[in-house]
Amino acid sequence: MQFETVSGSLTQKAFEFFFWFSRFEAALKESGFLKSDVEGAVAEPSWEKFVHAYAAKYTPTESGKKLLELAPERQIVGVGKKLAWRPVDTGNCRTELCKVVRMLKTLRNNVFHGGKSGGAGWDQPDRTETLLDNGISELQELAVLAGLEGDLWQKY
Repeated sequence: MQFETVSGSLTQKAFEFFFWFSRFEAALKESGFLKSDVEGAVAEPSWEKFVHAYAAKYTPTESGKKLLELAPERQIVGVGKKLAWRPVDTGNCRTELCKVVRMLKTLRNNVFHGGKSGGAGWDQPDRTETLLDNGISELQELAVLAGLEGDLWQKY
């Protein structure tokens, strides 16, 4: 996708997704879901601890199902250092929440870091908007599941 072909609505959706993704990670940290509890350690959100805490309570939502259906792919180094794409490995995920979180994190990485061409659907703005819409919805659903609404929406 070239910059000139990105619509205003897609730009807005990407911004909204980044906004809610970053707010969700801030809410994880505020709620004690940290990679390290050691005093002085860098405060980084632990999605793994979140998944462990809420996997049993999670029932796939419509937005979660859609993310799994659309399955954003991960960019890899291919033959001869050519960039390639492959499906996200969820083989070691024992829960649906683990799979959905993998898709959310892959979506975030693809929009922020990944190549925007060559991957399944990245030159399809409608598909990208659908992924972003469902990503936003799922982040908000996960906040409700975990009682993180106050931190997500900054309502105290």
